[in-house]
Amino acid sequence: MQANDRTRTPRPRTFHLTVAYDGTEYCGWQVQPDQRSIQSELERVIQPLAGRPVRILGSGRTDAGVHAIGQVARCVLPKWNAGPVALLRAINSKLPDDIRVKAVRETRERFHPIADATGKRYQYMVQIGGGRDPFANRFVHRVGGPIDHAAMQAAAAKFVGRHDFVAFQGTGAQRPSTVRTIHSARWFRRTANDPTGAELDGEHWCFEIEGEGFLYNMVRNLIGTMLEVGRGRKPLEWIDEVFASRDRKQAGPTAPPQGLFLCRVDYTDEVFELDELDSGG
Repeated sequence: MQANDRTRTPRPRTFHLTVAYDGTEYCGWQVQPDQRSIQSELERVIQPLAGRPVRILGSGRTDAGVHAIGQVARCVLPKWNAGPVALLRAINSKLPDDIRVKAVRETRERFHPIADATGKRYQYMVQIGGGRDPFANRFVHRVGGPIDHAAMQAAAAKFVGRHDFVAFQGTGAQRPSTVRTIHSARWFRRTANDPTGAELDGEHWCFEIEGEGFLYNMVRNLIGTMLEVGRGRKPLEWIDEVFASRDRKQAGPTAPPQGLFLCRVDYTDEVFELDELDSGG
């Protein structure tokens, strides 16, 4: 049998799913009793394709109200004889309108979406001033102005590099190490329109951050801290004091979830290079 002949492959096949969702109506990524989650919706749809109960493993949890453009999940199917495109169509045909699988790739059997991840990118949307827009309200954190944008940019630069972010970690998900490397962190101005084509009120800014990994609530805690500086409530040097304190209570408040998007999770090409056993040869 040739390596690409799937019709008689007895081994389970492992797939990398790129998933986008509007998290407004969900309790978050993770399955919770008596609540709708992104994970439970995917498992509900994929179970008939697997022919048995399945557990879909994500690259990390997103909280209630947090969105994703490029969340990654692992799906293992014991009996799937078609290709990744057919799997994508089968899943999307049954998902609710606010969840969509954007891409499917077959991976090595041992692929793990958390352990194999080499980096992530998040974005956080902020509206400064202006009225509440009913179309954008689910996807932006609206704050009063004025904002010192230069101070916000300088605050973002404080987070680049390798640091102990324990003071910016939310409670409830302790990690063996709180040291993380941040590759880039910046604010940029957005041109925003609602679905009707009308320009939105106020200024619209996006914070984008990339790093090897992030602690629980870390990005939202960084946002709350930077806003304290941008609004003139704290000096720039205060961020150094927060780092030194190692105390979550010394940092800014946790920004609300609706402005946060998980944009991308990175992996090496190796996880997609099927060896002879993975390919059924």
